[in-house]
Amino acid sequence: MEEADGSAKKARLELPNGHVKQEVGVHLAVGGGDDGGAIVPAEAGYGSRVELAVKIDMSVLHCPLCTLPFKPPVFQCNKGGHLGCGGCVALLPGGQCRTCEDGNGFFHPCPALDAIVSSTKIACPHAGCQTYVPYHEAADHQSACPHAPCACTETGCGFVGAPHALAGHLADLHSVPVRTVQYGRASQVPVSGPRQLLVGEEDGRAFLLTVGALGAAAAAVSVVCIRQSAATQPRFSCKMWVNLVQPAAGANSGRADMVLVDIQMRSTTRPGAVVAVNELTFLAVPRMYMVLVAGDAASMEVPLNIRIDKISR
Repeated sequence: MEEADGSAKKARLELPNGHVKQEVGVHLAVGGGDDGGAIVPAEAGYGSRVELAVKIDMSVLHCPLCTLPFKPPVFQCNKGGHLGCGGCVALLPGGQCRTCEDGNGFFHPCPALDAIVSSTKIACPHAGCQTYVPYHEAADHQSACPHAPCACTETGCGFVGAPHALAGHLADLHSVPVRTVQYGRASQVPVSGPRQLLVGEEDGRAFLLTVGALGAAAAAVSVVCIRQSAATQPRFSCKMWVNLVQPAAGANSGRADMVLVDIQMRSTTRPGAVVAVNELTFLAVPRMYMVLVAGDAASMEVPLNIRIDKISR
């Protein structure tokens, strides 16, 4: 299965410490066919949907009991007006509000707050991503966003940027070969250096191909997806194979020998730390499968064939 570098714990937005008030800029959608009494500019007309850019105190959008962002359903105490999220209220015997000193407060669903929570959206902070997501989904989106920053593949380089920006950085500053591939189609990728970047033609996703020595008579080839989180969809599988260019003496000339591996690709935000032989699965290529680099009799290259497939969306 695909693995991520970071923790598998659920992402969460942190509340400010102490009594510091922190505001967040959000888009609030109002109006629509059933506006529930929302104020809509007269020029918009009945039934129109209007979006407003507003600032809201972050604490208003968080459950005071668990401090996690509110998500529908939101509950409100019928006596003191105290709020609670569905998860917290479910743990209270009889839905009784503990904040009310006399014990006469009980939580009930609040559709009006549900509408506000569902309509309150925040912009993703990652450069290149123009997505607005509900505030309570923001942390999950940021960890899974395809524009989430990743580090450079080269040791000692401090570049951090979105995977699609990494291709230009590697080609321009480090002369790392960059090649475009199509999902579901085999590509011939001759590999002579330790690293090569593959970029998906369909969506610009970046994949790092690494090659390293496997003893004195073979090479190890691995591939990983460069992105923030393994939870990001889609996930990928990869087939890599090398055909024997010159069949061994006595071999059946009607059948080509090959070495092949089929892997479930993992993700990483630290491609510079990837070492082919340390990966759980890699392609082992014996020296007899390699070919001489044109114009350089002392160097060998791996005549690699690779196919990357999306296995889920």
